[in-house]
Amino acid sequence: MANVLSGLKPQLVWEIFENILSHPHPSKKEEKLAAYILNFAAERSLETKRDKSGNIVIRKPATAGMENRKPVVIQGHIDMVCEKNSDVEFDFDNDPIQPWIDGDWVRAKGTTLGADNGIGVAMGMALLASHDIPHPGLELLCTLDEETGLTGAIQLETGMLNAEVLINLDSEEDGAFTIGCAGGQNTAASFKYQGAPIPADSVAFEIVLKGLKGGHSGIEIHDGRGNALKLMNRLLWDLTHKYNIRLSSFFGGNKHNAIPRECFATIVVAKAAESDVLDYINKYSEIMTSEWISKEPNILISSKATTMPARIMDVDFQKRFLNSMYSAPHGVIRMSPDIPGLVQTSTNLAILETRSDDMYVLTSQRSSVETEKYDIANMVRSCFELGGAEVTFGEGYPGWQPNVNSPILKVAINVFKDMYGKEPKIEAIHAGLECGLVGEKYPGMDMLSFGPNLKDVHSPDEKIQISTVDKCWNLLLSILLNIPERA
Repeated sequence: MANVLSGLKPQLVWEIFENILSHPHPSKKEEKLAAYILNFAAERSLETKRDKSGNIVIRKPATAGMENRKPVVIQGHIDMVCEKNSDVEFDFDNDPIQPWIDGDWVRAKGTTLGADNGIGVAMGMALLASHDIPHPGLELLCTLDEETGLTGAIQLETGMLNAEVLINLDSEEDGAFTIGCAGGQNTAASFKYQGAPIPADSVAFEIVLKGLKGGHSGIEIHDGRGNALKLMNRLLWDLTHKYNIRLSSFFGGNKHNAIPRECFATIVVAKAAESDVLDYINKYSEIMTSEWISKEPNILISSKATTMPARIMDVDFQKRFLNSMYSAPHGVIRMSPDIPGLVQTSTNLAILETRSDDMYVLTSQRSSVETEKYDIANMVRSCFELGGAEVTFGEGYPGWQPNVNSPILKVAINVFKDMYGKEPKIEAIHAGLECGLVGEKYPGMDMLSFGPNLKDVHSPDEKIQISTVDKCWNLLLSILLNIPERA
């Protein structure tokens, strides 16, 4: 693999990050990267533990003079969200991510970059490889399968960690310390249906909606970005009621924590209505361009003739399903009354698949208030059950309760002020972090999260700001230097 990033600072962090990108690591398929990390530790004769779910802990003793400081665990997850543009040929199971430098940013060629959370893991590994950085006793905790429900952290075994302080490097805003996050859960629906025969004198078309920004369903949910499933459903609902089109397939989105950017539908149209339907699709495209010009300037809706499908949905089912999708909520449900600008509760209409005998829909709810998380999940359930769906809930995960009196937070604030002469931003975020789950397994763990600037994560536009990686690294080193002694 070409050393595209080796000239960036801090050099060791970027070199390790590029090595991480060369090892495929989709969620639930992280073993290639895990093997690299384990070999990295073995080459340095570092103590390593691995639990039954695959989480890795690597230990490094304190440097001279730091033995009495509180031991620290650096934590990150080794899986990544795998999203690509529809016109990009890429196999996430086997192909290395292709990074490129765009001014002060690193991006990937047509895919997600995996800086979420590869850059945090790279910083932890750079600490393990260093010979001249003073630090207390260190542990690097690499969790698996964070992006599909934090299952690695959920299954983290007790006895894996000895540390008293946890620094999570999975935050995405330079100059901010995160001290709390939302909890979440998934709600899935299965709409069973019987196929119907194709009417005589019909033609088939594929409708494509693409060009939306997408993004992280927690971090960007407040930004008002378009949801491809909702916008396509609106068109299909109109065409059903105006021209009696018949739906054969409808699918889009592929990650529970990503706002859908693209979707596709195959419809069957009576030849007599063909011209009117195509004219309406063009008109709808113009309406969407007008409605979304400032937020989604690249939205594109197109249609083309396609092979006649084997079957279509029956009329009653099609109407019930489209009604359920139309009524299903998406986006911010409530802003926090206590923390200005913080989304308190939201839901993401994330994935739709047409399968052999059902339509499968996956949604994702988040809230910093557990009771509201369950309330919005039940709201989604009600919309789908009214359409005749069978609804199931995922296990979910807890939020991380903010602690403004955290000792590690006080250390970090003082270090930040000394380095930059200003106050850092202290925040809770509307996204899932593994801190709450680790805190459940290790009560009393003092926790903090921070990181460099990442933008548009969970989409092919993901990018990381080079200059803020150097700032984050130096901040991390200074915090470790100022870790207090054990009581």
